[in-house]
Amino acid sequence: MSKSYKITVIRGDGIGPEIVDEAIKVLDAVSHLHDFELQYDDALMGGIAYDITGEPLPKETIEKSKNCDAILFGAIGGEQWDSLPRELRPETGLLALRKALGVYANLRPVKVYDELINASTLKPEIIKGVDLVVVRELIGGLYFGEPKGREGDKAFNTMVYTVSEVRRIAHVAFQTAMKRGKKVCSVDKANVLDVSQLWRETVEEVAKEYPEVSLSHMYVDNTAMQLIRDPKQFDVILTGNIFGDILSDEASMLSGSIGLLPSASIGDKFGLYEPIHGSAPDIAGQGIANPIATISSASMMLRHALGEEDAADCIDWAISQSLKDGFRTKDMSQYDAKEVCSTSEIGSIIANYIGNCKK
Repeated sequence: MSKSYKITVIRGDGIGPEIVDEAIKVLDAVSHLHDFELQYDDALMGGIAYDITGEPLPKETIEKSKNCDAILFGAIGGEQWDSLPRELRPETGLLALRKALGVYANLRPVKVYDELINASTLKPEIIKGVDLVVVRELIGGLYFGEPKGREGDKAFNTMVYTVSEVRRIAHVAFQTAMKRGKKVCSVDKANVLDVSQLWRETVEEVAKEYPEVSLSHMYVDNTAMQLIRDPKQFDVILTGNIFGDILSDEASMLSGSIGLLPSASIGDKFGLYEPIHGSAPDIAGQGIANPIATISSASMMLRHALGEEDAADCIDWAISQSLKDGFRTKDMSQYDAKEVCSTSEIGSIIANYIGNCKK
């Protein structure tokens, strides 16, 4: 092997271990084909980390995550940990890891596969050809702003953004657009929020550095409507943390299944790659979870963190080919399924297709 990469693997809770196992299966196949080696190092986070160590994000996990080439992550959370104090809940561990790694940009691509055109609740003519990316600022805004808390009969959170925070996420969006359709739609609420006015002004300044990219602005409520009315108008959607959280989940359903969509959380040094869905504890251990979002996240990891573009293309092709040939997990079984597959079976099928992918 000419190259070797170290990957920290955080399987997490619920279906996390199942879907990560299938992503690793596919990664092993594609790394063998493309002559590089992946070394996996397991780490704990989430509910399982609390059960074992008493905290949702052990220091050892942070250290492992800072001393690797990329992090592959499954999902965290479950009802058994919902009664814990907020600082001990699984979600707190994930927020803390994102902050510790400085992964400020969350990339969430949304692509509608022709083979699953009927999986969406929208009309086929509305969603056919949809191919967009939500670029969400991830470690600022309302989720991290200070002060926050509760006093008597009131509770409060603070939305804060600085010019430097907006500039760096805007650069990611424009650089992403340069490789795609060269359109950025910046989403805010500048008609009522001072922080959104700052956001809009800063994005316009950054846009001057990318004269080839067309910039538009849209209020978040209108964007929510337009994603349903005419999603093909979007190429790259740039927005803040809470707006991006909501809009990317809405956009995910254009594809018909949240089990299809990956994400990359990147910063100046580190990258965290994970499906956008949750831990789905109600189906954990049943072998029916859809691992495609995690396998696609592994593809994004190869592309963005390791620079293995050809291997990433190979995974993307293998996923598409498996869908074309009618292989479906239970969540997609009603849509032109030739064969309904278990979690492990669909992972093996995609891994087997890798062998037919041209270098």
